[in-house]
Amino acid sequence: MSGVSATAATAKDVKRYRDNLRDEIDSACIYRAMAAAEPDQHLATVYKRLAEVEDRHAALWEAQIAKAGGTVPPRRPSVRARVLVTLARRFGARFLLPTMASMESANRHVYDRQPETSKTMRGQERSHARVLELMANAGGGAQGSTVARAEGRHQGVGGNALRAAVLGANDGLVSNLSLVMGVAGASLSEHAILVTGLAGLLAGACSMAMGEWISVQSSREAYEKQVAVEESEIATLPVEEEEELALIYMAKGLPEDEAKQVAAHIMSDEKTALETMTREELGLDPEELGGSPWAAAATSFMLFAVGAIVPVVPFAFIHGPAAFWTSIGASAAMLFLIGFAITLFTGRGVLYTGLRQLLFGAAAAGVTYGIGHAIGVAIGG
Repeated sequence: MSGVSATAATAKDVKRYRDNLRDEIDSACIYRAMAAAEPDQHLATVYKRLAEVEDRHAALWEAQIAKAGGTVPPRRPSVRARVLVTLARRFGARFLLPTMASMESANRHVYDRQPETSKTMRGQERSHARVLELMANAGGGAQGSTVARAEGRHQGVGGNALRAAVLGANDGLVSNLSLVMGVAGASLSEHAILVTGLAGLLAGACSMAMGEWISVQSSREAYEKQVAVEESEIATLPVEEEEELALIYMAKGLPEDEAKQVAAHIMSDEKTALETMTREELGLDPEELGGSPWAAAATSFMLFAVGAIVPVVPFAFIHGPAAFWTSIGASAAMLFLIGFAITLFTGRGVLYTGLRQLLFGAAAAGVTYGIGHAIGVAIGG
């Protein structure tokens, strides 16, 4: 490992050391929390080993800061890390696994061009990304009953419950804020604004719920058809199915003889064979098959409503211009809070992401307010 001397290290280098140290401290803290929350002792051990490696990486950056003449900060996790630790304790390690897998994947090459790091250290970062990706893809992540299933239309951008919840609330907030500001721009009464806002909340939430119900139900029906085909093949082509199952276990690392023995034992019972082939060949949990469409609809409704209610509430309790400005203030605070929540799975700065979210939401509301005002003037003559 090459080092950077105290005279060679610049202020930019020291800042980089501190950023690296913060990330390593955060990761170690989160992995220890996931280990404590994981009921499977084998997986818990994996998280503990990851935390130990992150601790060693943190020690390297502490040494670099000291060598450069800087003050080594205490090993105190950031606010973002503490929020993720709380989520792990509350919902379990599997809830957080997709988020951590995405973050490790994004940062797998972060040390490749940093001269202070060794080949081993760079390899460990890439290894962490691969291990977590395998764990998440193998079913260690959020299950179909979680919010990630309920907010199915957002799975493509992150595939985890935390991201789905944030985006669901953001949809409700931005859409209803724009609606309320458009009506307010037309200079309608507070009662009309309140009724319009509540109608927008219900319409949007119902639309989201129906969309999620259709999405999850359609997936369930497709999965059920696949399971039925698999059941038919087990009944009519047992030898071929046994050979296929043996190949699956061989691909996972079992010796050929052992894989064949395991496959033969499983295929001796049709129910066990169907459950196993559903999991191994189709990659489905036979007990869930994508989750409950009703749970998906209810969760989607609630997520949208949580955001959509914010710009409406002030008009129910406050009168005059104060209601308008309170609505804007509450919505701005919620937009910034959503921006903060986004940093939990992107790792970007809270101020940057919060202000960006606030800017986009304000722009949408400003456009609809201007259009509403122009329509109101035109109609009013």
